[in-house]
Amino acid sequence: MSPTCRTLHGPARVPLAHQERIESHHHLEHQLVCPSRGVLEVATPLGVWAVPPHRAVWIPAGVVHAHLAYGPTELRALSFAPQDNPLRLDRPTVLAVTPLLREVVACLTDDTELIGDRRRRRNLERVALDQLRRVEPLGVCLPSPADARLRDIARILQEDPADGRTLTELGAAVGASARTLSRLFRGETGMSFPQWRTQLRLHHALTLLASGGSVTAVAAACGYSGPSAFIQSFRHAFGTTPGSYAAGGAGGA
Repeated sequence: MSPTCRTLHGPARVPLAHQERIESHHHLEHQLVCPSRGVLEVATPLGVWAVPPHRAVWIPAGVVHAHLAYGPTELRALSFAPQDNPLRLDRPTVLAVTPLLREVVACLTDDTELIGDRRRRRNLERVALDQLRRVEPLGVCLPSPADARLRDIARILQEDPADGRTLTELGAAVGASARTLSRLFRGETGMSFPQWRTQLRLHHALTLLASGGSVTAVAAACGYSGPSAFIQSFRHAFGTTPGSYAAGGAGGA
């Protein structure tokens, strides 16, 4: 059965329980999704994007996607006409969020009076579009490989992100040389194998933190040598420490 086309009716605020899923669908409009709490996973055939509260994800019109919530999550979303694509993106992309953009999203999704006031709503949406021209796209996608051997490795590491086997050792398990696998990883994901594994571990860390895991426990579960290495990697990717994120104080631009 083909994914459904869902009609968007302006700003939306949708509470999601832990592990609640929104099945595959697409829109005729672009959508900006900004979770105000929890972690929202956006999955497409091309890859997976994990979106914490201090980030947003731009989902272009026509892209088939599904959502999965980690921790109690609140999805806040704005929709834009197909001609309104300030970043000219053709695939979901996680974005840094300016304080003003965050406030505009909150205002549009909190104020029920704006639903019937098209002029005020459109003015705020223009502010959001102007802010989107200023935000930074972030390379935090976890690309999905197509080669069967890479998919087997991806499955192994998704089941246990702390698995520390080298590419040579993983290659022995899937029947391919490290050289072949390294070439395939770069060709299919645009990343080296170590870069891809780091992305996998960070995505897993976000979901564990959203589910209430401690920084020390999450670091171990994701294969980091210790909390310090985990904190450094997390801060570099998300602009905040895992402790601040878990406490609800995720800042970051």
